[in-house]
Amino acid sequence: MNDALRVALRDTGHTIESLAERVGVDPKTVSRWLLEDRIPHARHRLTAADALQKNVSDIWPDISRRRALVWFRPWQEIEREATTLRSYQPLVVPGLLQTEAYARAVLSGGGLIPRSEVERVVAHRMSRQLILQREEPPRLTVVLDEAVLRRPVGGPAVMREQLLALAESAGQPHIRVYVVPSTVGEYAGINGPFVLATAEDHRIAGYLDNQLQGQVVSEHDEIAAILAVWENVRGETLSRWQSVDLIREVAESWSATKPG
Repeated sequence: MNDALRVALRDTGHTIESLAERVGVDPKTVSRWLLEDRIPHARHRLTAADALQKNVSDIWPDISRRRALVWFRPWQEIEREATTLRSYQPLVVPGLLQTEAYARAVLSGGGLIPRSEVERVVAHRMSRQLILQREEPPRLTVVLDEAVLRRPVGGPAVMREQLLALAESAGQPHIRVYVVPSTVGEYAGINGPFVLATAEDHRIAGYLDNQLQGQVVSEHDEIAAILAVWENVRGETLSRWQSVDLIREVAESWSATKPG
């Protein structure tokens, strides 16, 4: 039995039926969460936790342990403790800002993750995003290549949803999204994605991604090199609001695109 869920129901006055109605599922589904300790779908966990005035980790405390890829755990700990995050992505929307459908399409497309594991990894990715909903969230600055906006990941409907969500996120006070326009030729970012995390004590760690796993770096020379690349890519971007306008414009172009 999920005792944390049972206590949260009691403390908020919710019943199985009222929580099911709030989340948009059958009461039998909520009963299974409660009695069989099932882990709900990512979007259902978020809605249920909000209704019960709890963090997802309070009700499903082992979700990260179950879902996280082992090699990713060191970076996830750094990400959780960061006060600022700077992310550059030339190929996809960064995981912290992905919609569920977009994440599923990204993770399903490469063939590196077994089909049976895709939903687990998607759930983990969605749970990571909760750091941006904390009372004192990290400041997140994202730089994307314009190609990210125009690559049909998951199809037109998925792309439109993702870009509208991206534009909405960019309007939050702790999130900035910038786009390097396609008119820019060669620049340092075309050599690959990276993330920089700054801790409360001002230490900086970097994360470099590849096809098989990510690499965490912290040596002074390595960080200095990545910071130099960050300055380069940040200098090639449109302004904040020009970037948001472009994201919205491309989102609407996807609504006019016929599937297939």
